[in-house]
Amino acid sequence: MQTTNTVLMIRPTRFSFNQDTAANNRFQRPADVAEDVQLKALQEFDGYVAALREHGVEVRVHHDSEAPHTPDSIFPNNWWSSHPDGTLVLYPMQGHNRRLERDKGVLDWLRDDYHVDQLLDLSSLEQQEVFLEGTGSMVLDRTQRICYAGYSTRTHAQALHQVVDHLGYELCAFNAVDRHGVAIYHTNVMMSVGSRLAVACLESIRDHSQRATLRARLEDSGKQVMPLSWDQLESFAGNMLEVHNAAGEPLLVMSRTAWNSLDANQRRLIESHARPLPVNIDTIERIGGGSARCMLAEVYLPKRMTPQELSR
Repeated sequence: MQTTNTVLMIRPTRFSFNQDTAANNRFQRPADVAEDVQLKALQEFDGYVAALREHGVEVRVHHDSEAPHTPDSIFPNNWWSSHPDGTLVLYPMQGHNRRLERDKGVLDWLRDDYHVDQLLDLSSLEQQEVFLEGTGSMVLDRTQRICYAGYSTRTHAQALHQVVDHLGYELCAFNAVDRHGVAIYHTNVMMSVGSRLAVACLESIRDHSQRATLRARLEDSGKQVMPLSWDQLESFAGNMLEVHNAAGEPLLVMSRTAWNSLDANQRRLIESHARPLPVNIDTIERIGGGSARCMLAEVYLPKRMTPQELSR
């Protein structure tokens, strides 16, 4: 299935501007003087969780610990991904303080509640300066088994090929840049793939052959493509994620910044495929340089049965 009903979110304890990642994340902005970033982030986080739960999404909240300081732990989709066959993948991270997120209890929780039958641990590639930051670097069409990826300083071919070969995915790779010609740090900033709708800033792919190949691959796989403008890219409109509620109905989650950037026709197109769910994460977007999709780690692992369920 392309979408899940269960997501993991990390409630922050010391959310702040991350100097470790600022060099190539051009979306990050330092906080204003005396701004209580942590308080605002908590309010936005709790509102996001409440909105998802209100719409029938199962949200598992893991509370971050204060030490070690991991300012970007609120974006858990970058360092791990899970798959329905019980595979858990750990990814090599460029930011040094982001690597510390692997040791803050999330993996123990996953193993306690879900079947992890196979671990693909690529974290040792960090020693070779080879990086691949999870479903930030890769946008997965899980039904068609296609991995879309834009090369960058955080998305390297060597790691990409290891993942797609292991998971049995086809790779559709390209070079995507911002309007200033700088490589976009994560693929999920410029595109999103849902069950029937794909959004993408096609302009960001300057090579016309690569651009045509991406569009054709999306359309051939049964997706309707909604192009995004530069302004919409910069408003995080590419950073959407489709999930579904308990009844199986599709929801397209995005920030209110992203939703407000769309025109009436684009909104109608989204509404023809899924129920849009905009959330207020203004501070998190501005300081962290990531948006709604980045805050959701999809859980696809088979769930362990409780003792009560086993006794039935």
